Amino acid sequence: MGLPPHGPVLVQRGCVALSQSPKPSPILETDFSRRSALIGLGSALLAAGCSTNGFEEAGSTVGLDMEPTSAIRPQISVDKNVTNPDIMYASLNDEGLVVPAIPYKKVKPEWRRQVVVDPTGEAPGTIVVRVNERHLYWVQEGGDAIRYGVGVGKAGFEWSGRAVIQYTKKWPTWTPPKEMIARKPEVAKWANGQPGGLDNPLGARALYIFRDDQDTGFRVHGSPEWWSIGTQASSGCIRLMNQDIIDLYNRVRASPNKTPIVVA
Repeated sequence: MGLPPHGPVLVQRGCVALSQSPKPSPILETDFSRRSALIGLGSALLAAGCSTNGFEEAGSTVGLDMEPTSAIRPQISVDKNVTNPDIMYASLNDEGLVVPAIPYKKVKPEWRRQVVVDPTGEAPGTIVVRVNERHLYWVQEGGDAIRYGVGVGKAGFEWSGRAVIQYTKKWPTWTPPKEMIARKPEVAKWANGQPGGLDNPLGARALYIFRDDQDTGFRVHGSPEWWSIGTQASSGCIRLMNQDIIDLYNRVRASPNKTPIVVA
């Protein structure tokens, strides 16, 4: 059987022979369009003298998107205290107390300290806790934030609202409230306060939350129980890994004003 002649081709469909004309290849059309765009860009560049402005004008001429990515997403800053987890979560000597290293590989990456694009819209220098996310954000200048993983209150012990960090403490004393002593008689021995230390439930630092000049009874604090980060494990307070609360404490202390906090 010989090859069909050039021109219309008969295609048998059911009982009817249909006449079809060859269609141009979409690949060839795409290549032609790209070639035309490049030729147009080159011509426009030559006309513009190859300057930066000329390139932008040329790109516009051939329909290229010349919008800089910085207008779409803020640039992430570099922070000297947000580095390799081997460094961030290493053991450290803090005023004579040796804080153990955190086995960070057992901690999900989303709970580790990191710089992110600020999702809160709050003013720089604000602490924002998103309880459902299990994240705390320290809002920074320039559109980014330091994000920390946190443990939050169990059901029935949550707190939310706007307040301020009234004061801060290193290696704070923990005093269980009467309601906790009633629920957990084993903590009654600390009714007058458990001295600060490595096994203290408040960890290495505590930030005291006040609203309308009244102590809410809630804290942002450290915890030796790194495995509880990302869970509902506390009696309403917001807990961080000890290395992270030390980092956050230093940022709050450096702030010239009382630090606002939003828990939602």
